[in-house]
Order: sequence, then C-alpha cells, then structure tokens
Amino acid sequence: MKKTSTRLADGRELIYYDSGDSAVRDAVDRRPLEPTVTSSQVRRDPLLGDSVAIASHRQGRTYHPPANECPLCPSQGDRLSEIPDSSYDVVVFENRFPSLAGDSGRCEVVCFTSDHDSSFADLTEEQAGLVLEAWTDRTAELSHLSSVEQVFCFENRGEEIGVTLGHPHGQIYAYPFTTPRTALMLRSLAAHKEATGGQNLFDDVVARELAEGDRIVLETESWVAFVPYAAHWPYEVHLYPKRRVPDLLGLDEEARTEFPQVYLELLRRFDRIFGEGEPPTPYIAAWHQAPFGALAEFEGVNRDDFALHLELFTIRRTSGKLKFLAGSESGMSVFINDVPPEAAAQRLREVASS
Repeated sequence: MKKTSTRLADGRELIYYDSGDSAVRDAVDRRPLEPTVTSSQVRRDPLLGDSVAIASHRQGRTYHPPANECPLCPSQGDRLSEIPDSSYDVVVFENRFPSLAGDSGRCEVVCFTSDHDSSFADLTEEQAGLVLEAWTDRTAELSHLSSVEQVFCFENRGEEIGVTLGHPHGQIYAYPFTTPRTALMLRSLAAHKEATGGQNLFDDVVARELAEGDRIVLETESWVAFVPYAAHWPYEVHLYPKRRVPDLLGLDEEARTEFPQVYLELLRRFDRIFGEGEPPTPYIAAWHQAPFGALAEFEGVNRDDFALHLELFTIRRTSGKLKFLAGSESGMSVFINDVPPEAAAQRLREVASS
C-alpha cells in the first residue's frame, strides 16, 4: 500500500491509498474554496448521560446531486470535485460538513472506489483489502489526536438509510468521548467478568453462537459471522475475528487476508435476501472498536477485554417494507423484531454464493 497525503484548497487533509507503489498523486485542488467554517458543539444530556453533537452548519451540505455533479467522483477537465486527481483507488478526506470538528473530534469521508455506479459488494478482494488498510491506518492516526477517544468506521448504504450521495463511500467519526453504545457494552463486560469470576463476555457470546449453530451465517479459520440471539433488526449479522483483539490494529495477517472474501460474501448475500429483481438492500455496516481513552469507570475492564467486531444490518424487513423505529424503539429504546434471528440466519445461508 502507498499512502500520499495532500491538502484541498480550503486546507482540509486528503489522503490517497494506492495498491501499487508507482502512483503519483500531485494533482492540485483548483477550486476557489474559502476556509471551512464549522460550529460543532458536544452537549451532554443530564438525564440520559449521553452526548449530542450540535452541528447547524450541516444544513447546507450537498444533497442528492446528479451523477455528473458527484463530489466524490475524481476530477475530470473542468468538472472539479473533492478529489483533485483524475482517478483513485481509495481516498480519505476531512468532511467539508463535519458533525464533529476541532476540540469536538473529527469526521472523514472514505471513498471505496472511483466508480460512481459501483458498490462495496462489487469490489475485488484486493480493493476490499485496501479499504481495510485505510480503515486501520486512519484508526491509528486519529487515535493520536488529543480530542479523540473513540474511532468509528462505518458505511451507510441506500437512500432509505438517509444517504445523500450515491457514490460508494463510508465515513469515519472520531469522537471526543466513549459512545453510549460502547459504554453499555463495557458495563455488561464488567458485570459479566465479576459475575463469572473473570470470564470474557464477548468470548462467551461467540462460543454460544458456535455451540448452538443455528444462527451461524458463515465461518472461516479466522472469522465467524452470525445473527445474534437477540437481534434488534430484521436482518442483522455480527462479524467477529476468532482471535479477540480490541481494534483493527490488532488483526493478524491471516485475519486481514481472509477479511475481504468474508465481508464481500456477506454484502452479496444481503443483496440477495429479498430475491431476484429487488433493489439493492439498504444497510449500515459499523465497526465497533475499543475506546482509546481511560476505562476507569468500568471497573476491572481494560482495552484488551473488548472485542473488535462489525455489525451489519438492514432496515428492510421484507420486500418493499421498511422497519421503522416507532414508539417503542424511539421512545423507550425497546426494539421489536418481526424476523426471528434463526429464520434470518437460515435465509442468509440459503443465498450463499454457489
């Protein structure tokens, strides 16, 4: 992998990740951009104890532009975009309309391919492996920022999810705090460790799924994917490396080599869940990594107790119908799932590649 860092016209950082060493990345951003002005604040909710990002400058962000005005396609002639070069493999840059900025963290955009009409599932294994290297590199770099406590790599795919740019891309949020969802996991981890005399909750969850078997979607030497026992979403898969590591940096070479094949297979199965002729399945793919900040409030737990894993889920519950977060989910955070996890796992096994 070759990494080339440069600056856009307004001062934001942009990084090219190339699979070959011969790529020359010296194109200059020719747009007349003013310096980016953000107004991000992080406010703590005194009742729930969580944090909310207030980012009013995002109201003017790019919204469903036509394909010939896509800001994530490479620049061509006089059509200038966020990527100054005329082609790229993988590129990462600071978001022009970040939810988090400055002392409130950082937001980056990850473009998986220069092909506007593609998707992550269409990538080759080499391309998917390069994306993994970019995620890993950005996790390492962002962890050194004083304002960052947790790094979250994710992809939102599909207009139903709320995606406003059709180009295949994801994002990285570098939070200045431990996110509420991670804090819940850490509290459960600490309670389980105390109740069992030191056993690891993540290890026990994976061991249960492997033992029961009916929710396993696929398994390799280094990875296991399953629909969790208490799945929140109609079709939800958790992907774990079999050797527990706290973050992407901890993956060994075997796991890195196997990941593209495993992940691409999962994404392609998601697109086949609802049968032939159906539109692409909307999904969220979310990497859960251990925070880099202090874990003192979670007694008896350290970073190495956390298990890196990816959660992949769709809000589509059946053909033409979405799972909405209505009263119980939005008002009380109590999910109601219409698809039994065992049935979801069975369907995801049925649509395996031949």
